[in-house]
Amino acid sequence: CDLASSAKMTKGTYSFGRRHNKTHTGCVRCGRRSFHNQKKLCGACGYPFAKIRKYGWSVKAIRRKTTGTGRMRHMRHLPRRFKNGFREGTQAISKKRATTAAPAS
Repeated sequence: CDLASSAKMTKGTYSFGRRHNKTHTGCVRCGRRSFHNQKKLCGACGYPFAKIRKYGWSVKAIRRKTTGTGRMRHMRHLPRRFKNGFREGTQAISKKRATTAAPAS
């Protein structure tokens, strides 16, 4: 017997009970459950397109996802490296040796 025809519950509780297919799964790039299975497109970040999805009409969303809200594994070291002229392959002079040698001269 079909409950939809007997009880007048077409858009509410009865319909919600019949939902068991997932339209969205986890996105590889942003990690949110916004990747549409059939479209193969993420609703949050726009993956697989190269440009990150962002719109001016949602300034708060841009603020949440902008540079500095994550780990910044590469960029957090740049100010220090810039200060030292991006030197590579050299050994830093010990501060301890430099301070003990200065008063003796």
